[in-house]
Amino acid sequence: MKVWTIALNTFGSFLRNKLIILFVVLIACVVLLMMTPMLGMKAMTTASNAGQMQTLVLTEVSAIMSLVSGFGSLLAAWAAADAVAGEMKSGTILAVMARPVNRWEFLLGKFLGVMLMMAIYVALTFGLSYLLAWMGGERIQSTPWVLIVYPLVRYAIYASIAMLLVTFMHPVLSFGIVLVISVLAGMVTPTAQASSIFRPWLRNPLWVILPSTTLLSEDRFLSITQAALKQAGWLDHIITLAYGLDYAFVFLLLAIWSFHYRSLKRD
Repeated sequence: MKVWTIALNTFGSFLRNKLIILFVVLIACVVLLMMTPMLGMKAMTTASNAGQMQTLVLTEVSAIMSLVSGFGSLLAAWAAADAVAGEMKSGTILAVMARPVNRWEFLLGKFLGVMLMMAIYVALTFGLSYLLAWMGGERIQSTPWVLIVYPLVRYAIYASIAMLLVTFMHPVLSFGIVLVISVLAGMVTPTAQASSIFRPWLRNPLWVILPSTTLLSEDRFLSITQAALKQAGWLDHIITLAYGLDYAFVFLLLAIWSFHYRSLKRD
């Protein structure tokens, strides 16, 4: 009960956080600007160029959703770091701990509050993907649950990493490190074009250590044609999602362990 109360209070604080509100407004403005070509594509679609328009629509939808999904990763990282650091900076954490609340309950509640916000974010992006396809005169063929679960697990990874880092460093620095990790994780993927710039002795260890978030990208399954849909069996889904959840769980445990020895005085 205490964990859930902290989670709800954390979620409520996000709704009043001016930086997060500004972040979401910025995303909305960018999406609105990028949606304009969709209307033009719908108007130009005819029976003779339907196949070509399908490709263009999917390309535009994928570009917008990749941007929104990437913003979500940054939002999860910053929200997790700020949720913990904000309480410590203001000193309100001392009042929370006086109830009493165990440190692991406090950190778990903060994490769940972040994930509650990200669940709403994923629901909005899920609706946005179908709206964009509809505006282009097409229809998303992917299994709905994939477009919801995969980004949630990916956001859990970034939130747990940021939460660990903020237990012993400034939230801005924590956010910056998570940003670097997310970029490197995409670059060292064997299938990525940028992977060739790394020496094998460096690329291979980084690929093993860093979270393979490309595996948890919903873009892998985003398609408007059934023939182009990348098929994956239940075993593939279970292994991939178990990997992501395990990665997030390990870093959350490390964050709880680190937070246990953290001074609660104001920085």
